[in-house]
Amino acid sequence: MARNILILGASYGSLLGTKLLMAGHNVTLVCRAKTAELINREGTEVRIKLRDEAVHRAILSRNLPGKLDAVTPANVDLSRYDLVGLAMQEPQYTNHTVRVLMVKIAAAKLPCLSIMNMPPLPYLKRIPALADMDLEEAYTNAQVWERFEPGLVTLCSPDPQAFRPPEEAANVLHVGLPTNFKASVFADEKHNKVLRELEADIDAVTLDGHDVPVKLKVFDSLFVPLAKWSMLLTGNYRCITPHEPQSIRDAVHGDLKRSQTIYDHVDAIARRLGADPQDQVPFAKYAKAAESLLKPSSAARAVASGAPFIERVDLLVKLISHQLGVPNAEIDRTVDTVDQKLNEKIVQGGSGAQ
Repeated sequence: MARNILILGASYGSLLGTKLLMAGHNVTLVCRAKTAELINREGTEVRIKLRDEAVHRAILSRNLPGKLDAVTPANVDLSRYDLVGLAMQEPQYTNHTVRVLMVKIAAAKLPCLSIMNMPPLPYLKRIPALADMDLEEAYTNAQVWERFEPGLVTLCSPDPQAFRPPEEAANVLHVGLPTNFKASVFADEKHNKVLRELEADIDAVTLDGHDVPVKLKVFDSLFVPLAKWSMLLTGNYRCITPHEPQSIRDAVHGDLKRSQTIYDHVDAIARRLGADPQDQVPFAKYAKAAESLLKPSSAARAVASGAPFIERVDLLVKLISHQLGVPNAEIDRTVDTVDQKLNEKIVQGGSGAQ
C-alpha cells in the first residue's frame, strides 16, 4: 500500500523523499514558494553513487513510481498523511508559517520522524536521564516543540552526507557519502508498523538490477541516532574555526589523537544516558569515512555565508555533559568558537561580511 509522507524541507529532505518515491510511496515536500513551483514543474534530481560505480547516477523523481508534489507551509492539508519527516535545519522551524504548521502537526498527533542533526526536544524527553535536564538554551526557539507528545517524535540519524551543488537549481541534491538513515522506534507499535513497512520497501528497491544505497534502518534502541553526536562534535563543528572554515577531513585528521579524545568523550556521555556500545560507531570507522569528506560541514558553510543561527548540537552536548558532571575542555572550546563566530554575524546584522 502506498503511504503518503509529508517532509518539511526540500533540500536534504529530497534524499529521503527520493528513496520513498523509488519504493512506490507518495511524498510532499514543504518548502518556499519558488522552490515548490520549480519542483512541481521539473521534479527533483538526486545524484547518488551505486556500489562499485565510478560516477554518480542522476535519479529523477518524475521517472519514479511514487508521486511527488511540493507545497508552501500554509497550503498543507494534514489529513492526507501517514507520517511527517522533519528535514529542515532546526532554526528554520522558527519561521512564522512553519511554526503555525508545526502547531497543526502536533494537534493532529501525526508521528514525526526527524532527520535533523539537532534532535527535537520531545524526542530527548523520551530518554529518562534527559527528561528533566535544562536543554532549551541549545534551541533557536524551544517553544516550537512544546505541544508535541514525546512518544510521537523519533529521531533518524542523518548519517548520509549530501549538499546542493551551488551552481545547480534548488531541486538538485548531490550525495557525497551514501550511508544509511538509522531511526529509533516510536512509542506506539502502530506507528512502528509504518516505519518498518517503509524500511522493507526501501530495502527492496533496485536500479538496473543494482542495490541502491541509503537505506532506512529501524532500531528498537532510542540511542542509535546519538552515535551521530560523536561525529558532529569531532568533525562538523570543528570545521568552524576563528578564521576560514576547514573541511571535515582536516578537522578530524589535523590532530587524530585529539579527535579520538573528543569522540570517545561524547560516546561515553551517550553511554551514561543509556546507550549500548553496540549502538555506537567505532572511531576508526568514522575517521576512515572522514577521509573522503573534503568540504566544510553544512554548519560551517552556513556560518561562513553569514547565518546568524545554526543547529547547536555542540551546545546541546556541552549542556548535557556539564549537567552530568563530566565537562570537557575541548567541547567547551568548540562551543566558544561557534558562539564567537555567530556573535560576529549578529553584530554585522547577518551580512556575512568578514
